[in-house]
Amino acid sequence: MSNAQFDLQRDAYGRLVLTTLSGERHEGVTPVRAFPIAAPDEGISLVNYEGHEVGWVEQLAELPPAIGQLLEEELASREFVPEIEQITDVSSFACPSTWQLVTNRGATELVLKGEEDIRRLSQTRLLIADSHGIQFLVRDLTQLDRHSRKLLDRFL
Repeated sequence: MSNAQFDLQRDAYGRLVLTTLSGERHEGVTPVRAFPIAAPDEGISLVNYEGHEVGWVEQLAELPPAIGQLLEEELASREFVPEIEQITDVSSFACPSTWQLVTNRGATELVLKGEEDIRRLSQTRLLIADSHGIQFLVRDLTQLDRHSRKLLDRFL
């Protein structure tokens, strides 16, 4: 089902309800990104409470603004992947190591258990898992300040 073949609204309980052009209603729909890090605005599956796909969005930008906003709100409430904007300090260059960070969600710290918890997604993009299982994203290494890159290079 492509972008223009359904309507999406919230019901009285705040759940998403998808209605197809043929009038079929699916209550409690959940959006799921196919590629949450590499292409977050492309390929969004809409699944019902049983886990079956009932809709598909090729490009979030191609949706009518009201539907796009509903999906973005729902996705934001389900996803928690803070983006690292700055690495201010690390306790040690041996693991486990505690990192002091500034993220798009505020200042925090992560405990890196091992260097294998840093995954390179592309030449400039990293995903770092902390000891509690929280995933931190470095969207673009080249955008980090010099001090942050220098600290990070010790672990790569």
